[in-house]
Amino acid sequence: MNKTVYVSSSFKPVGKEIAVKVPTGEKKKGFFGGDEEVTRTEIRWEQTGYSDCEIDGNRLANDIQEAILGLNSDGYVVTSITPIISGRYNYQYQANGTRIDNHCSGGGFSYGYGYSITEGVVIVGQKHS
Repeated sequence: MNKTVYVSSSFKPVGKEIAVKVPTGEKKKGFFGGDEEVTRTEIRWEQTGYSDCEIDGNRLANDIQEAILGLNSDGYVVTSITPIISGRYNYQYQANGTRIDNHCSGGGFSYGYGYSITEGVVIVGQKHS
């Protein structure tokens, strides 16, 4: 008996470093005589979204490991792991021409690119009866 499990990949988180003021727990006299908290500036990473072209390989590896452990605990032995690949592409074409004496003169340009990403993996396990 075989069992198939699909493990989906996730896109890599993207973000930026931001400066954050963190209280030190100390107090100092303020300009008008009151107490003010003393702060220091720390640089922290803040997630702003997800990549549209890079998968999170570490997360995928952990998710695959969990799926394999689940199959093993149910008595299955993994027989294959197959990546599922999808493609992305984009292109643009621009013609810049003028007509002179019923003839087209001028030029144009075009470009295109494509790449593939791993959507996930299919894991097949086999159980011996």
